Amino acid sequence: MSIYNNVCLHTYGYELPPHVLSSDDIEQRLASVYERLKLPLGRLEMMSGISERRLWEPGTRPSKAAARAGKKTIEKAEIDPQEIQCLFFTSVSRDMMEPATASFVHHFLGLPADCLIFDISNACLGFLDGMVMLANMIELGQVDNGLVVSGETAEELINS
Repeated sequence: MSIYNNVCLHTYGYELPPHVLSSDDIEQRLASVYERLKLPLGRLEMMSGISERRLWEPGTRPSKAAARAGKKTIEKAEIDPQEIQCLFFTSVSRDMMEPATASFVHHFLGLPADCLIFDISNACLGFLDGMVMLANMIELGQVDNGLVVSGETAEELINS
């Protein structure tokens, strides 16, 4: 039995960052640490299961990354951006503490002025939380259409 009777996932989209950083590349940067700790190379991929990460151009804001994916999704769905009534930005990364990064995504996508916007940050669960929140709003009849986006930028973490 479904808890939702009026909700469906209509369309999804994504935008991959252009630069690839492999686990091997990261281990090369950490070679002296690995040596001191007597860790074998290949451990990062073995422990995480991740062979590569993708990075945006330096200086790319999370809002821009999220807006790129959101734009593709709206185009793929063949709906007018003016029909979007609610936007959730669900990344850990954000442009700044305030205002909400969702406000920048809202602007970049040209969404209507009365579109509700929210930032949800809950680590890896943020996107799922955004989907559940939007589904609940649709089920309750508060909105008809919404968009959940994310745009992580890990450049600062990797380079520190």
